[in-house]
Amino acid sequence: MSGIRLGTDSFSTYEEGIKREWIIGNGIGGYASSTIIGAGARTYHGLLVAAPKNSPGRVLLLSSLDEEISLNEEVYTLGTHKYPGTVYPGGFAYLSKFILAPFPLWVYQPGDFTVKKKIFMVHNSNMVCIFYEVRCRREGALLRISPLVNARSFHGTTHSKDISFFQKTETKGVKLESSNGFTFWLASNLQYHAEPKWYYNFEYDIEKERGLAFQEDNFNPGYFESKLKLGTSYFFIAASTEDISSLTLEKAEELYTREVYRQNLLAFNSRLTEPFALKLLRATDSFIVKHPSTGEKTVIAGYPWFSDWGRDAMISLPGLVLIPRRFEDAKSILRNFASNCRKGLIPNNFPAFGGEPAYNTVDASLWFIHALSRYFAYTEDLLFLSDMWGTVEDILDNYSKGTDFGIGMDSDYLLRQGSQLTWMDAKVNNNPVTPREGKACEINALWYNALETASRLGGLLGKETSSYETLAAGIASNFERVFWNPETNCLFDLVCQDEAGNEIKDPSIRPNQILAVALPYTVLSPEKEKAIVDRVKNDLLTPFGLRTLSMDNSSYIGLYQGGPENRDLAYHSGTVWPWLLGPYVKAYRKVHNYSKESLEDMRTLLKGFDPHLETAGIGTISEVFDGNYPYSPGGCIAQAWSVAEILRAYVEDVLGIKP
Repeated sequence: MSGIRLGTDSFSTYEEGIKREWIIGNGIGGYASSTIIGAGARTYHGLLVAAPKNSPGRVLLLSSLDEEISLNEEVYTLGTHKYPGTVYPGGFAYLSKFILAPFPLWVYQPGDFTVKKKIFMVHNSNMVCIFYEVRCRREGALLRISPLVNARSFHGTTHSKDISFFQKTETKGVKLESSNGFTFWLASNLQYHAEPKWYYNFEYDIEKERGLAFQEDNFNPGYFESKLKLGTSYFFIAASTEDISSLTLEKAEELYTREVYRQNLLAFNSRLTEPFALKLLRATDSFIVKHPSTGEKTVIAGYPWFSDWGRDAMISLPGLVLIPRRFEDAKSILRNFASNCRKGLIPNNFPAFGGEPAYNTVDASLWFIHALSRYFAYTEDLLFLSDMWGTVEDILDNYSKGTDFGIGMDSDYLLRQGSQLTWMDAKVNNNPVTPREGKACEINALWYNALETASRLGGLLGKETSSYETLAAGIASNFERVFWNPETNCLFDLVCQDEAGNEIKDPSIRPNQILAVALPYTVLSPEKEKAIVDRVKNDLLTPFGLRTLSMDNSSYIGLYQGGPENRDLAYHSGTVWPWLLGPYVKAYRKVHNYSKESLEDMRTLLKGFDPHLETAGIGTISEVFDGNYPYSPGGCIAQAWSVAEILRAYVEDVLGIKP
């Protein structure tokens, strides 16, 4: 699979180095992540962020490893940390290259030594392993590696007074137990020496910028040490929530080979060969995880902090598992959310990754029907479609008659919903920034698409679907009348009523209307669809996605920066979202009659993400970008629907590889 290589120009300073982060998942929600220079810059950074069974969320256990080579009076320390007013040590000065292919690899060159360090996670296990290949050109050198550990929620910070550790030295490492109930092991082929102490006042600069807690302490239980021979020596350190005291270097290398094989098999099974597509394919894997309660597969919406969200999972499903031909995973994801459907509502999210689901969403259920139809398009799996049909009926029946959160169909066949139920759901001080209570343009585009989709799929199953056709016809007869804005030559974003019952139509230019062109079943004329795409292109398009609000709007905020309140205000008020390029590309090609020119335009647009794969989250795509130039990335460093929709659009709409 295609790799990414970065040289010293990418990390010549601490400030530049922390702008580039890496992350690898373990298939059950845990991960390893840090900056390319090894400095923790977020509370979410750590070499083992585990997702233990029966835990309310993910837990930071191994924060970092500090490597040091000493020879007589010479000491080379490879670690990098930020403390108040200083960076110490500055080991990134010895870093000569960073490679991601498929896992992170660092090459350090301190003095007469070359250190190659690589890290991987064991799939479906809370275990991380770090390998060291040390080339020594002088006799008498000593390698010492000091682990910094913790035992806290990955959302928070800890100080020495908050927690204590008990350790038991094992033959090949140490067993650690925290006072708050977590047990984990460190194992190595280096000799372990207990020497407990605390390190104080680490600073996480990215959290500081985000207006969040940014200082904490980490515990150092001791160190691993070995003499270095002339030539090349090989070492490993592993951390796990399972007993790994018998782990050997040979067994660790076998686990690494197995995981490389699994990664390569994903590429082979996808049948993709184009380099940009393969880069994106590699990024999809970490989002697919096993749900802790059901055992089925689910989708992590974004790393490092999101759990599994219904809307994100359904929008992402084609790119994450259908393009890569992971059809069993697709079925498992659909089963997982269908089994939690209540009153026609697919869960909005599972809080704390495994908690009781919340149902406050209007569009997740409609996206579920779309995702199911795409699964069928790729597989023609009538048996599974039949298994899911009850959920489709439940959704459409509840939506037409009315269900929770004010979701229901009006006499004009259009769907209405309560406040803050669409994807634009940010809040400030518990007040919705974009409430969107009423009839939203994209919700009704999805509603029409769901009914037409159900009519077609139900017909294949021999079901009676005439009622769906009747409802769809009703929508088609009213959609344009209600939503078309002749002054802007595009759709009103929202139609609602004020307290006196007067109809209000929101003329804000937002990207939601692109779905009225991009979905498989649409109601507008080709001329009006073309007008929508032109409006979106002129007012909202950037190289990295669509703005959530036109720059001409007085509420536009062009920078996604500052503390939580500032960022939430900007979230859907101008901030750019890459996932929206998926429907934009599909709509653009459609209204330009799939011309060769439109193909090349969209190829250029999507491949513009290639340089981004070497910034922010290395090898993946960020959640959002600023609406203002130079469109700096923000939010999560790896977002499922960002990766999924760019990959899907590139493969289906540019490369032309379709079911």
